[in-house]
This record gives sequence, C-alpha cells and structure tokens, in this order.
Amino acid sequence: MTNRPYIRPMPNSWWLREGRYIRYMARELTCLFIGFYAFVLLVGIYRLSQGPETFDIFLAALWSQAGLLMNLAVFIMAVLHSVTWFNLTPKAMPIWIGDKQLPGWVIVGAHYGGWLVISVVALFIVGGL
Repeated sequence: MTNRPYIRPMPNSWWLREGRYIRYMARELTCLFIGFYAFVLLVGIYRLSQGPETFDIFLAALWSQAGLLMNLAVFIMAVLHSVTWFNLTPKAMPIWIGDKQLPGWVIVGAHYGGWLVISVVALFIVGGL
C-alpha cells in the first residue's frame, strides 16, 4: 500500500470534449478582456493626471484603428460575459419565496430589464437619446 493519492491524468484539451465545457471556457476567457480594459482605463487616469497634452495622445490612441478594434473586441466580450452570466443567474442565485422557488425566467428577465433601464439612462445622460 502506498501513501501517494491517485491522481487521474487530465489532458490539456479536456475542455474540448463537450459543448458545455467550451461555453464555460469562453465565459472564463471574457474576464481577460474585461481586466485588460480596466487596465486601459487606469492608464487613461494616469495620463489624465499628467496633463491635457498627454491625455490627448491617449485619446488619439483610443480613436486609432487598433484602438477601435480593441474597443469592439472588449465590447463583444463584455456582452458575451453579461449574457452568459445573466443566463446562469438562476442557478447561482436561486430565490425562494416561502417554500416555492422563483422561476428562472423571472430572474433572468429582471436582469435583462435592469440592463436595459441602466443602458437607456446612461445613453440619456451622455446625450445619445
């Protein structure tokens, strides 16, 4: 008898076996884009602290073709992250009212409704509507 625990071999491509694993990894990948964009915003705050000329250079970089492609990629990943999380919410946060569980579609619908309201308010504030 050995004291070493049995460790089952796990290939690096384990997540390619099933569609749900691929969706899980895609959802996890989105956090890298969100983190990168948070870093870009921190760089923007730092550039703003250095003065208007430096901040104008930073804004010009964001409006360049590469900057616009980066923003588009981050936007797509943020939408994918939000949609997958909202659809997962009833499993992660079941709501019980007495002895009955609130249907999942109500929880998901409330999240999408809140997203819509906040988006409309934000567009109104910035003058988009």
